[in-house]
Amino acid sequence: MEEEKPCCAAAAARKIRKVMIGGQEIGVAQLDEIIARISGIGLEDGIAIERALMKEVKIYNYVPVSREREYSCAIMQEYVRRSSHGKED
Repeated sequence: MEEEKPCCAAAAARKIRKVMIGGQEIGVAQLDEIIARISGIGLEDGIAIERALMKEVKIYNYVPVSREREYSCAIMQEYVRRSSHGKED
């Protein structure tokens, strides 16, 4: 699967999804693509999934070291939510 690159800042902004992290709504770039990519590799262990998600999230987003655990939990919750519903709400 070839990843579509945004053509401009507006196209890139459309790839940002808001997630509640530590009580704040935070924009996470490329979240849809990250979740799809990790879902597609067939990991079953929750810790492995969480690590893979965060590795990808950190490629496209700044994650403060002091809030890394909060980000990790929130992204994993979003992954589980989407996986159980089969789509983004």
